[in-house]
Amino acid sequence: MPEAATTVKANGTAVPKITLYTNHLCPWAHRAHIVLRELGLPYEEVIIDLDRPREEWYLKINPRGLVPSIIYDHPLVGPQIITESAIVSTFLADAHPSPSFYLASRSTPTAALERARMAFFVDTYTSKVSPLLYASIRAEALQEKEEKGKELVGVLEKEVEPLLKGEGEGEGKGPFFGGGERITLAEALTAPFILRLYSGANDTLLPKSLLPALEKLPNFNKWAKAVMKQESVTYIWDADTVTKRTEERMEKMRKEGK
Repeated sequence: MPEAATTVKANGTAVPKITLYTNHLCPWAHRAHIVLRELGLPYEEVIIDLDRPREEWYLKINPRGLVPSIIYDHPLVGPQIITESAIVSTFLADAHPSPSFYLASRSTPTAALERARMAFFVDTYTSKVSPLLYASIRAEALQEKEEKGKELVGVLEKEVEPLLKGEGEGEGKGPFFGGGERITLAEALTAPFILRLYSGANDTLLPKSLLPALEKLPNFNKWAKAVMKQESVTYIWDADTVTKRTEERMEKMRKEGK
């Protein structure tokens, strides 16, 4: 088992040392990478092979064997283990609040409201859209993929498009959630799935018809394209490898009757 990270000094101030247990092909772990990059937090990385049984040392860190996990070592509390992607990401954002990324809960009179709106947006995407994304990927016949794809676009239009109304419109309005000029925690928690939605439309994973259909959602499409241009979102992203590995995994699952 790797040793827990130790604290260091930056300009005379004690700061946490972070060890991230991850896999670059996992969308859930990708969330933590985006948050760390956006917050400018240095971290040590340990890659976990998800194609083999987890080693005993890692199960002591995360008994579920999932990624991401972090060890957050701060002089006030010592090394602490935190698991589950949304919890890891929100913890980091809470521990290092940023006016543009994620406001501290009492930093402004409207901070709690803005945080609640972000949480609702992420919950909507995760609970309404992501299941249809994976249903389309798992479908064997192209016709079934097309049907699930149409259902996905319909949910985006009904549930997500209205939540992005006004982004990028008017003076001082940025393209990101809430009209920001930089991405927020809302983007960090959804971007890995946006990447897979757009890059997977090859008729093998997802139907090609998805792309022109997404173009007809002006708020969502403009927002998604802005998100996918961000360095914090793409610095570990390898579309070709993710697509290939996903295709291989789907083929294996079909052969095994799963």
